[in-house]
Amino acid sequence: MEKPLNKLLITRWGDQILTALTENGKFLSFNLEPAEETGLLGNIYIGKVKNIVKNINSAFIDLGNGLTGYYSLTDNKTHLFTDAAAKTQDSHRPLRQGDEILVQVERDAVKTKDPVLTSNLNFTGKYLVLTQGKKQIGFSGKIRDKAWKQHMQNLLEKETAGSFGLIVRTNAREAGEEEILQELELLARRRQTLLASASHRTCYSLLASSDPAYISSIRDAYKDELDAVVTDDKACYEALRQYMEEHQREDLHKLSFYEDPLLSLSKLYSIETAMEQALGKHVWLKSGGYLVIEPTEALTVIDVNTGKYTGKKTQAETILKINLEAASETARQLRLRNLSGIIVVDFIDMETEAHQLELMSLLERELSRDPVKTALVDMTRLGLVEITRKKVKRPLAEQVKAAGFLPGKGEKN
Repeated sequence: MEKPLNKLLITRWGDQILTALTENGKFLSFNLEPAEETGLLGNIYIGKVKNIVKNINSAFIDLGNGLTGYYSLTDNKTHLFTDAAAKTQDSHRPLRQGDEILVQVERDAVKTKDPVLTSNLNFTGKYLVLTQGKKQIGFSGKIRDKAWKQHMQNLLEKETAGSFGLIVRTNAREAGEEEILQELELLARRRQTLLASASHRTCYSLLASSDPAYISSIRDAYKDELDAVVTDDKACYEALRQYMEEHQREDLHKLSFYEDPLLSLSKLYSIETAMEQALGKHVWLKSGGYLVIEPTEALTVIDVNTGKYTGKKTQAETILKINLEAASETARQLRLRNLSGIIVVDFIDMETEAHQLELMSLLERELSRDPVKTALVDMTRLGLVEITRKKVKRPLAEQVKAAGFLPGKGEKN
């Protein structure tokens, strides 16, 4: 099977930076973020406990500038208190109103919900994630080699000495031990520098900013997944070049600056049209069938319809063909629109168990390609397929709305 051609496109949309990933010309994901300011996700702050809500065992943390975050006391049993006269340290003592603590934005704000905060600070590299709160060594679920995992666990346990934890990312399996240990040293220095500086900083300080999406997309891409990185924005190009020279020199040749006064990058790849389609309710399939995608407050419902299909196959074969195509497209649309939480898919009813198993097998394979944790739960007795996708960033529709864009306008209203 021929390897897909993957391109990362970065361009400016008004005062936003748009990052788009394509596979063989089809868009897999979009991300919009302000060009002149950092996003929230991944940022580390000194926050102040605004209030504690005992009935939901949670606290709300003031991050300054009118921004408040949700902090679960069930998930965060230890806290990183700051003290100007002492070092930052873990503590099991109960949280009190007015306490100043270190927190990281774990999930972006979604609709009316505040961003979710954690005391388990993460420092992310290409091969490893260093974790401040969780001291264990874990591995990406995509790494299956048990002997290699055991060897790496023994090696890394000696390096961490129980002072922090690590998550070994998928890319580490293709890297050498020296590369992994060099990155570990870099992440450990970042952690130590941040913790040491926290006691000297004022409340509401932003201690560490997340990487822009166009840089994290390169860092988080699986090895050899990206074939080209193309941008027509000079500032983005320089930032990408600097990052790759320092951290991913082996991929520097993939970076190029697009410059054509007659045809913009957006027009060349029909980005605006693809964005409009990704915000639309209906998605047409090659077979003539179509999906209806309806996000609601509680969950997202996807309905599969036969549409205009007029093939010569039997009814059972026709239904299977449309459902299989719909399964692949559903997985792509979840990633493209960044839909999360509970997703329920109403495929066309199939009479044979063999066809149901074939559909579920294909859907599971397609969902496994998503870099965001996505799980195929089951098919209910009513034939509805349940999926869950981890909430990390805001859905594309909310990103577009926050940026002030109207579908079909390509500009702010």
